[in-house]
Amino acid sequence: MTELRWQKSSFSSEASNCLELATAPDGTLQLRESDDPATTIAIPLAGFRSLLTAVRREIAGRRP
Repeated sequence: MTELRWQKSSFSSEASNCLELATAPDGTLQLRESDDPATTIAIPLAGFRSLLTAVRREIAGRRP
């Protein structure tokens, strides 16, 4: 099994409360919470891009 290179989110400020990301060899994005690193979520990259686009639109709609 290939060891994933995990990257801490730049929005994570506390060492024990971090979202970490890695790209698997199959191209899926792997997400995990630093408090429970054994539990991961695999998301196709295109799906993650769609999620980020939707979140950005929602945030932009709330700005005064």
